[in-house]
Amino acid sequence: MINETNLVEPIVWIVTLVVLGLILVPQMVRILREYERAVVFRLGKFLSVKGPGLIFLIPFIDRIERVDLRVLTINVERQEIITKDNVTVLVDAIVFFRVVDAERAIIQVEQYMEATTWLAQTTLRSIVGQVELDEVLAEREKVNKNIQDIIDRQTDPWGIKVVSVEVRDVVLPENMKRAMARQAETERDRRARVIIAEGEFQAAARLVEAAEMMRDHPIAIQLRYLQTMTEVAEEQNATFAVVPIPLEFLEAFKAVSQMGGASADE
Repeated sequence: MINETNLVEPIVWIVTLVVLGLILVPQMVRILREYERAVVFRLGKFLSVKGPGLIFLIPFIDRIERVDLRVLTINVERQEIITKDNVTVLVDAIVFFRVVDAERAIIQVEQYMEATTWLAQTTLRSIVGQVELDEVLAEREKVNKNIQDIIDRQTDPWGIKVVSVEVRDVVLPENMKRAMARQAETERDRRARVIIAEGEFQAAARLVEAAEMMRDHPIAIQLRYLQTMTEVAEEQNATFAVVPIPLEFLEAFKAVSQMGGASADE
């Protein structure tokens, strides 16, 4: 008969090896995606940055920190800020950034995501507090660029690149909204009056030019007379008999009028 002890011992070894394999293999082999990197520490000391793909580690000796290299977003929560002209507004923003150096992102700063978030909040408060409300509303791209430059300069030692910053919303107090609405209405009225005045000025200038032209060219009076009669006939749906007046008659009438005026003066 086969000794049962001889059978149990190999089974125990096999089970032990399987258990050890199940424990050690996950510690030895890691798979990283294309956008991931692994910062490897051996006995607490930085070893290298590995990935993507299949990497091998020494179990219980090597430890890794995964870093995502994709563009990440930070939602800067809405906060109350006083602008340079003493207007209280509620402002929030979104920050887009990515890790360009996985080693520095892990070694140079603790929790780079949280650190960048706090930095974005303080920078948003600082920049908005240095400008007036009109600049925040009308020149938002300039404000975004200033915030981006400051955050990017501060996070550069951490291996982080700020892609862009967008001030998402600016909430004004109700009294400020009413004041701005009144200001906008007043501005619209002013522009309308300027346009009307400009139109009247141009019309008056044209009338003066027309009068001077008719004075120098009397035939223009007859042409205008004929045009007016035609328009009146079309509007009234009537027929008029137009009697042309020779220019010589007008010239003679003008000469007689001048002579009569001269006699009266004598």
